[in-house]
Amino acid sequence: MLRVLSTSVLFLTFAACSSWVQLTAAGQQVEIRSTSQVSNCEPIGRASSSTMDRLLLIERSSERQQNELFTLARNEAGDMGGNVIVATNEVTDGQQRFDVYRCPQDSRS
Repeated sequence: MLRVLSTSVLFLTFAACSSWVQLTAAGQQVEIRSTSQVSNCEPIGRASSSTMDRLLLIERSSERQQNELFTLARNEAGDMGGNVIVATNEVTDGQQRFDVYRCPQDSRS
């Protein structure tokens, strides 16, 4: 019984530190910007992403959550034909919303 419990705790600790979210080819084309950087861009929609903020009693790091949320939003925006996302709220309970834009190539960066 102790061995099973130890193995479970080890697995959960590893899982809390790991990310299974992968950036897609479409997502690789999407940048993260602030609102002030999209004045020449066309808004094309909204994306929302969510990830687990904890595994059982183990809270996941806010940096890891943010990275996963950005990756998920970039993937979704890429699938929509966008090339820029802007966060519209702070991360709350592992969730965040984004506006998706299509920006001219020369205004990207």
